[in-house]
Amino acid sequence: MPQANRMNRDQSDVMNNETTAENNEIAVNSSAATDNGTHIPVPHGLDDLEVQEWLESLDSLLESSGPEVATEILERLRAHATVSGIDLPFTANTPYANTIPNRLEPLFPGDQELERRIKSLIRWNALAMVVRANRVEHNIGGHISTYASAATLYEVGFNHFFRARTPEFEGDTVYFQGHAAPGIYARAFLEGRISAQKLENFRRELKPGGGLSSYPHPWLMPDFWEFPTVSMGLSPLMAIYQARFSRYLEDRGLKPSTDAKIWAFLGDGETDEPESLGAITLASREKLDNLVFVVNCNLQRLDGPVRGNGQIIQELESAFRGAGWNVIKVLWGSEWDPILERDTEGLLVKRMGELVDGEYQKLVVESGAYVRQHFFGTDPRLLQLVEPLPDEALRRLRLGGHDPRKVYAAYKSAVEHKGRPTVILARTIKGYGLGEAGEGKNVTHQQKKLNEEELQVFRSRFGIPLNDQDCVEVPFYRPAEDSIEIQYLRARREALGGYVPKRSVRSQPLAADHDELFKEFYDGSEGREVSTTMAYVGMLRKMLRDPEIGKLIVPIVPDEARTFGMESLFRTAGIYSSVGQKYQPVDVNTLMYYKEAKDGQILEEGITEAGSMASFIAAGSAYATHGINTIPFFIYYSMFGFQRIADFIWAAADMRTRGFLLGGTAGRTTLSGEGLQHQDGNSHVLALPVPNLLAYDPAFAYEIAVIIQDGIRRMYKEGENIFYYVTLMNEPYAMPPMPGDVKDGILRGMYKFRASENKKSKLKAQLFGSGSILREALQAQDILGEKYGVAADVWSVTSYKALYTDAVETERWNRLHPSEKARVPYVTETLADAPGALVAATDYIKTLPSMISKWMPRRMATLGTDGFGRSEGRQSLREFFEVDHRFIALAALHELQQDGKIEPSVVTKAIKDLGIDPEKPNPVIS
Repeated sequence: MPQANRMNRDQSDVMNNETTAENNEIAVNSSAATDNGTHIPVPHGLDDLEVQEWLESLDSLLESSGPEVATEILERLRAHATVSGIDLPFTANTPYANTIPNRLEPLFPGDQELERRIKSLIRWNALAMVVRANRVEHNIGGHISTYASAATLYEVGFNHFFRARTPEFEGDTVYFQGHAAPGIYARAFLEGRISAQKLENFRRELKPGGGLSSYPHPWLMPDFWEFPTVSMGLSPLMAIYQARFSRYLEDRGLKPSTDAKIWAFLGDGETDEPESLGAITLASREKLDNLVFVVNCNLQRLDGPVRGNGQIIQELESAFRGAGWNVIKVLWGSEWDPILERDTEGLLVKRMGELVDGEYQKLVVESGAYVRQHFFGTDPRLLQLVEPLPDEALRRLRLGGHDPRKVYAAYKSAVEHKGRPTVILARTIKGYGLGEAGEGKNVTHQQKKLNEEELQVFRSRFGIPLNDQDCVEVPFYRPAEDSIEIQYLRARREALGGYVPKRSVRSQPLAADHDELFKEFYDGSEGREVSTTMAYVGMLRKMLRDPEIGKLIVPIVPDEARTFGMESLFRTAGIYSSVGQKYQPVDVNTLMYYKEAKDGQILEEGITEAGSMASFIAAGSAYATHGINTIPFFIYYSMFGFQRIADFIWAAADMRTRGFLLGGTAGRTTLSGEGLQHQDGNSHVLALPVPNLLAYDPAFAYEIAVIIQDGIRRMYKEGENIFYYVTLMNEPYAMPPMPGDVKDGILRGMYKFRASENKKSKLKAQLFGSGSILREALQAQDILGEKYGVAADVWSVTSYKALYTDAVETERWNRLHPSEKARVPYVTETLADAPGALVAATDYIKTLPSMISKWMPRRMATLGTDGFGRSEGRQSLREFFEVDHRFIALAALHELQQDGKIEPSVVTKAIKDLGIDPEKPNPVIS
C-alpha cells in the first residue's frame, strides 16, 4: 500500500501518463470587467513603477509581519481614506485567482497516480452506462457531461473527506448533484456494491434483475440514495436546513455534538434557481460551519453559457461573501503556478479578470495557438511568460477543479474553517474528456452517444486497458479483486468508516399507543366554541408533555404562530435560537411573550414556506439520517403549501419523509376577508398525485385526534413510509363528542355522523360534508326535514383521497383476479343501504368529490368552490360559491326531482323560499 504523504508539492503533478487523463484544455477563467475588484486600474499620473513599489511594500509587510497584520493595516488605510473623503468603490470580489496560494497548499496525503487511475475507470464506466443504455433503447437518456466535469471534485471527497455513518459516528451528509448519478453508480460498481447487471439496466429499472434509477431517488433505491437532488435548486436549500437541524438536535440534547459535515454539490447554472441562494444568509447567521457547498463551475448550463457576457464565478463569490460565507475559489491547476510566479507585475491575474465566460468557453475548444494569440497575445509581457511552453502545453493547462491537489487543499481548508459556512467555487469544463464529442460545447449536456473514434480517444486519454475492438463494445471494466486499484479504493473507504452513499434506518420504533394522550379530545368541547386549529394546538401542547414523544415533537411554523393560536407555546416550548435570547422582548411582561432559547423546540422559520418545508424534510427523515424519530408538525396557510412548494413536498415523498403537514386556515370559504390569493380550494386536489401522502379534511377535534394518533403509530411504531396532510380551519364552533366507534370510518375516509330521525318519510337523501362545510350539511338536513319532509342522513367525509385510493386498488385487484369473488370498494359497501338523493359539498373544487362518483350507488350532485376567492365573510362566501346549507338543500331537492320523486314546482318554490337568486353570477367565471 502506498505510504501517506508520498506525494508532496515539490513533485511534478504531471505524471508520465497524465496526458491520458487529468490534463485538460485551458479554460482559463476570470472576471468580466476590469473594474470588478480583480485589479486596481492605474489612475492618471501614476505610472506602473510607482504601483510596483506599493505592491512590493505590501509583499515586504506580508513577509515580515504576516497576513493578519497586513489585513489590519489595509483595513485602517481603507477607514482613513473614507474619513479623508475618498469614495472607495465597494466590491465583494477578490482577484480572479485561486484563494489558496501555492505556498499554502497542504501535502496531498494519497497516491495521486493511483487515484487518477481509479478515477479514470469510474469515468469510463459512467460513460459506458449511458452509451450502452442508449444503444439498447434509443433516447432512454442519461448524462455524461456533468460527472465528467465533476469527477475530481467527487473523487477527492470519496478518498479523503466523506465519512460514512457508523454506530459510533453519525457520518457526513452528502447531497450529490443529480445529473452526476452515473459517476456515483460507477464508483459503487468498482466497490462491489452494484452489479454489472444493474449498470446494464441503467434507467431501465423494470428489467429482470432490476436496474438503476436515472437520478438519486430514495423511494426507488432505499438502501443507497439518501436525498433526491435532481430537481434544480432544492438540494442547496435542503442542505442548509439540514445543517441547521443538526445543530438544533445538538442544542436540544437529542444527539451529541460532532464535527460531521453537510456537503452539497451543485452546478453554477443551478444557482439561477431562487431556492439555491434563497437561504444563504440563514447559514451564515447561524454560523453553520458544518456546511460546505461545492459549486461545479463549468460555466455551462443545458443550452449554453451560464453567463456568456459576464462571470458567474465572480457573481457567486460576491453573493456568498456578501452573505457572510467563507469563499474558496479553485480556478487554476498546478501548471499555472510557475507561470503566475514569473508574473511579477500582476499582468496575468489582471488578464484573467478581463475575459467573460463566453470567451473562456471558446478557449476550451480551440487550439494552443489560439490560446497563445487570444489570451496571452494581448500584451508582449504576457507572451513572454509562456514563451517556453509549446502550443500543446498551453492547450492542456489544467483548471483547478480538475487538479486533485487544488481540490484537496480547498476541501481541507473548508472542513477546518470555523464560524462560517464555506462555498467552494471550482472551475471545470463540462464534458471534460469527451474531446470532439462535446467537451466544453453547448451541446454537451445532451450528449448520450459516442462514435467508435470518439470512444477510442476517450479510452486512450484515460488509459483504460481495452483494445480497439473491445473499446467499441463499451464494456464495463472492473480490475481484479486483488488489484492494487480495488484494494486502495476499499482501504480509503474503510479509513472513512464505510461506503457512501448508503441509507439505513437506525431509529428504534416507539413503544406506546398514546391512548390516554388523545382520549380527552373524543369528548368534545362541552359547548365551547373552538376551531379545529385550536383543537390541534391543544393536542400539540399535550404531545409536547408526553414522556415518550414529547422531546421528539418538532413544531414548525413560517411566522404565523400567532395566526394559528400557537403563541401559548412560546413560553413553555420556546423558539429555537442557536444563540439563545440576547434581548428582552417587548412583550416580556405578558404571559405569552416571544421567548427564544438555545434548547427551544419550536422552529419559527420566518416568512419562508420553502425553508420551513426543508426543516420538515430534515426532521421527517431524521429517523434515517440521525437515527432519531423526530416527529415534525409543520403548520402553514394551506394555500401556500401544494400551490407554492409542491416540488419540495414531492421530494419529501421521494425520500420517505414522515410527519404531519397541517394546512391551516384551509378551504375557500373559512378564511374571512383575505380574498383570492389566500383562500384555498385546491390543496386536497393537488395532494392526490403524491402516492405516499395521506390527506384528510376533518371537521371535528375527535377526528383530528384519531388521525394524528394513528399516524404516529403507523409512521413511528410500525415504520411505514407515509406522511400526512391534514387541513385545519379557523372557524370556531362547538366540538361534539365522538358518536360511537367511528375510528375506522374516520381513517378509511367516511362515516355516518348523524342519521335522520324521520324513519317514515319516503323522500330520502344522503348528504356528504367535509371540514367546516359539514356543519352546512347538518343545517341542510334540518331544512330538508322540517320544510320538505326529506329524511336526510349526514356523512362526514374525512378523506376523498382515501376513498378514491381504496376504490382504485379494489378495482385493480378485481381486474387481475377475475375468477375470484369480487371485492367491493369501501365507499360502495358503506353506502349499499343508503337510499335517496346523493349530494356532496366541499370547500374545495368539485373535482374532489366527483372523483369517487364512479363507485357511488347512484348519480351524485357535487357542490364545490370552483373559481377565484373573494374578500368577504364566511357566510357570504358560501353563498357566493353555492356551498351553504341552502344550496345543499336545493341540490338534494333537485336530485329528487330528477328521480321523479317530487314535482319541479317544489324545487322552484324552494329556490324562492330559501332566498336563492337563480340569476346570480357564476362563481367559476366571475
